Amino acid sequence: MTTAPVWSLDPRTGERRERVALEASPEEVDAAVRGAAASLPALADRTVRAALLREAAALLEREADALVATADAETALGPARLRGELARSCHQLRGFAHLVDEGAFLDVIIDHPDDTVTPPVPDLRRYKVPLGVVAVYAASNFPFAFSVPGGDTASALAAGCPVVIKAHPDHPATSELAARLLREAARSLGVPAEVIGLVHGFDAGVRLVRHPLVAAAGFTGSIRGGRALFDAAAARPVPIPFHGELGSLNPVVITEAAAGERAEELGAGLAGSMTLGAGQFCVKPGLVLVPANPGGDRLLTSLEESVAATGPGVLLDQRMHENFVEGVTARTALPGVSAPVPAGAASDRTVRAGVLTVPAATLAEEGDHDLLLEECFGPVTVVARYENDDEAHAVLARLPGNLTATVHLSSEEKAGRGDGARLLEALVPLAGRVLVDAWPTGVAVAPAQHHGGPYPATTSTATSVGSTAVERWLRPVVYQNTPEALLPAELRDANPLGLPRRVDGRRDA
Repeated sequence: MTTAPVWSLDPRTGERRERVALEASPEEVDAAVRGAAASLPALADRTVRAALLREAAALLEREADALVATADAETALGPARLRGELARSCHQLRGFAHLVDEGAFLDVIIDHPDDTVTPPVPDLRRYKVPLGVVAVYAASNFPFAFSVPGGDTASALAAGCPVVIKAHPDHPATSELAARLLREAARSLGVPAEVIGLVHGFDAGVRLVRHPLVAAAGFTGSIRGGRALFDAAAARPVPIPFHGELGSLNPVVITEAAAGERAEELGAGLAGSMTLGAGQFCVKPGLVLVPANPGGDRLLTSLEESVAATGPGVLLDQRMHENFVEGVTARTALPGVSAPVPAGAASDRTVRAGVLTVPAATLAEEGDHDLLLEECFGPVTVVARYENDDEAHAVLARLPGNLTATVHLSSEEKAGRGDGARLLEALVPLAGRVLVDAWPTGVAVAPAQHHGGPYPATTSTATSVGSTAVERWLRPVVYQNTPEALLPAELRDANPLGLPRRVDGRRDA
């Protein structure tokens, strides 16, 4: 079977840079998955896993110049942004290494026999084990943090799961370089290089999620692509967990009092957030509820001035350029929609950032304007002007699931006076991360972070950022009445590994 070549393209010019690889054949996908599955025992030792994660971070830092140069040539995201993203990825790898060392993620629970209760409790010992091979689908807009060396890979390795990554076509050369470094890290520790697999091609991605040895999948991308893979994962003879991040509008509510207090600051902050990275962040604020009052007018003026002063940006590929232009055109054509700063094509390779406005009442009921409640990937935001609080709440009640939801409050409202509590109550069902007086772009890598949300933001309740991301690749197992000599070391009474655990209902360090 002949497979097509995989080319690295320059999004600034559309020209081919180099031929990177060939799209993976069915046999090559099978070989990558089987190689990963065979390497599973090499990850059984937690000390090896932690060392692998740390060595991977060290090698990525060693080759930072080459990685950043290659990624910039393929994505046009800029060296400064990419260096920061690479640093974030290395921090994430080391964070999961620390998590593995500490061991609490194994969630060890021991209940000794108790015949004084009804029904009697036998000897029960519970912990979590790795699922198996994880398929990772790389994202276009984060060539490091959500791609080959990103959070899905790091958390899967931390759980003890080998990975096979489907490279994104927007940065194949970056993917190959990062995968080579991860394999080098594995070999240096005596771990088979096959613990990190990499395949290219659309068909390869579909075969990957259907492979019987793939136990789970992580995806970051479009609703259309993610839903197709999610459905394929569910339709398998043995369905598997599919943790997909698909799309998000990331609504923002600015109260009347907040607009009156600091309109210009809010307008400039919104402009910076929605144009960051040419609007290609999954948490870009795409819908902003602004009061239809003088404070809101000042905010809109500040927003328009800041956005108008933003230069043209290059999107990740030509398809995204075309989708952005078509999406903005369709939204602008809706009755009652104005474009005080028109968004669209600046050239055949670049786009202009823009602002659309619409009365909030138009969005409060189902109709053609529902298009404004869907994500438009790129540097544009929709400002919905509301006349009163009930109108704003009516719009919020119609929104789908999101990664984030934000409210900006006044000083009085933050002190508990006004509508702040009611607004927060309305936002919690909409998103996995609720922000107060901040902008959603910028996802801190921290143990308490949650990067997920109700569908269509994600297909599960899990997070792809933060230490609890590891839970996606684990399943619990209970040993009942098992002799001490036959128990895994993690579950023995003596606790030879020094793991945090809960014994007979009490925490036992």
